Amino acid sequence: MIKNIAVVAHNKMKPALAAFLQERKDWLWGRKIIATGLTADALVSADIDLDIMHLSEGKSGGYLELKKMVEEGEIAMVLYFRDSDLSQEYEDEVSAFINACNRQNIPLATNPASAELLILGLIKKEAAELIKSRTEADLS
Repeated sequence: MIKNIAVVAHNKMKPALAAFLQERKDWLWGRKIIATGLTADALVSADIDLDIMHLSEGKSGGYLELKKMVEEGEIAMVLYFRDSDLSQEYEDEVSAFINACNRQNIPLATNPASAELLILGLIKKEAAELIKSRTEADLS
């Protein structure tokens, strides 16, 4: 079961991320949401009622904290709602985080449509694993 989900949203995308998570709260129950500073604050303000772990703001090392967690196997999935028109002075840290996800084969969605497909795929995978384990238990 996917336990830790990292979420990041650029300022313009924070409302979309909050709405996305709110609409899928039932699937997210029992999972820890790990968010960079301002994203975490926005989610708390939206009163989503999920287990949210606060990291530093992205520009203050939050992306490096996430990169380290990815490399240490603590993150199972990333939802990163990006504003494609935004250029950040700390883009190297953002790239290092995304590259760590790619190296570690961590599913990464950068917009609501891809996040939806990612979540649906993982739900289906978890259901299949549950059916398989119950079938194997019945056979033994």
